[in-house]
Amino acid sequence: MKALGIVFSCLHERNVPELTAHRSLASVPFGGRYRLIDFVLSSMVNSGIDKVGIITKQNYQSLMDHVGSGRFYNLARKNGGLIILPPYGGGDSGVLFSNRLEALLGILSFIRRSSEEYVVMSDCDNVCNINYEDVVNFHNENRADITLVYREKLLKKYDKGNDVLTIDSGRVTRFTDTNNEDGARNVYGNMTVMKRVFLLSLLEAASANGYRSFSRDILARQTERLRIYAYRFKGYYASIDSLANYYKHTLQMLDKPNRDSLFAKGSPIYTKVRDSAPTRYIAGASAANSFIADGCVIEGEVSNSVLFRGVHVARGAVIRDSILMQDTVISQGVKISAVITDKNVVIRDGRTLAGCEGLPYYIPKNTVL
Repeated sequence: MKALGIVFSCLHERNVPELTAHRSLASVPFGGRYRLIDFVLSSMVNSGIDKVGIITKQNYQSLMDHVGSGRFYNLARKNGGLIILPPYGGGDSGVLFSNRLEALLGILSFIRRSSEEYVVMSDCDNVCNINYEDVVNFHNENRADITLVYREKLLKKYDKGNDVLTIDSGRVTRFTDTNNEDGARNVYGNMTVMKRVFLLSLLEAASANGYRSFSRDILARQTERLRIYAYRFKGYYASIDSLANYYKHTLQMLDKPNRDSLFAKGSPIYTKVRDSAPTRYIAGASAANSFIADGCVIEGEVSNSVLFRGVHVARGAVIRDSILMQDTVISQGVKISAVITDKNVVIRDGRTLAGCEGLPYYIPKNTVL
């Protein structure tokens, strides 16, 4: 399959400002050793896409450090491969892009210079393992102009932040960002497939007509004129659209069916390799139903938690239902529950901290308590 991958690394950072204060959404840690962009890039690579452009905006230093030249994803190539598309200013104002359409208009020359037949576009707020080749085949079978990937989701009345699709025999007849009643809805997963030439024609028309929004001016207003189809994704899908959902979906990785769906055989998730020592469990330590990455030292008690690389849990500490990012230090006698620590956090002796499922207690990067 000859397709160009386009990844939006920074469109939803306002949804999780705690995690994106010093990094792009794409580089937010997830699942003990991964970043959110790993799931997008891995799906594209496993689908045979060997040219991927990552649109950046700000705070993307950690993203560049993580993806590097693309060799961890088999994208370090002389032709194609992984391409970082840095931010740009709009006209004389120097203002960076603010939405998907402006971001695409800023990389028009990149899209024009590419030769691939199809374009596969994805945001980084989704955690899933999808075969885009199946989506392209669905696109061709239905002679679609645009194909949107969606999944079924239970919504409450007036839930915000979800683009809801009305579908008739596979075709999208309505695209809206409002929900008027409780129940299962077809929610757009921020993944899109179309032909590259068709995307160029859409962007040129958008520029000529002064369109401001890809979703509102192209998808929502043109469902009758364009053949917009919807491909249903049935595997595990996590939407990182709030700190509470980040907490919930990270702990869902402790459930085997979710792990089996996300880390499917024959469709691996790639990430930056670090040659860390194995985790050490000191005499008297205990760990239950937890995901603990390499390089950790466990002397205390850990249960129902996700620990990233290099975490140290001292003797007498109790960790429950928590997410500890890289190089967190938990000192003696600390007790925490429903806590998220960012990187390089130190919690001193005897502290007791607790949040709850709907409002986890978050500790920013480099904090010492």
